Amino acid sequence: QVQLVESGGGLVQAGGSLRLSCLVSRSIFSIYAVGWYRQAPGKQRELVTTITSGGSTNYADSVKGRFTISRDNAKNTVYLQMNSLKPEDTAVYYCKANEAWGVGYWGQGTQVTVSS
Repeated sequence: QVQLVESGGGLVQAGGSLRLSCLVSRSIFSIYAVGWYRQAPGKQRELVTTITSGGSTNYADSVKGRFTISRDNAKNTVYLQMNSLKPEDTAVYYCKANEAWGVGYWGQGTQVTVSS
């Protein structure tokens, strides 16, 4: 079992930045991948970015060059640095931990609102 707690969301103007944090209850080395997802009102939840235990990353095309995922192994924390934010980035952002055998655990989400 893995618990995840997101923080760092808030209200920001377009062009601004936010950094989200995802505190994981277990060593992130032992987890296959940790990812950030988002869900805007009336839309399906979508993948934003993931980072594997080996450090490989991938990004949705919509955030490439603006968002960066990173991790602090000592703090069991995964970060999402979001720059050049746009109103269309407004969503609830969720952290998810994926085990190698397919089981996934979700955090409770944190709201990000970007005003134009």
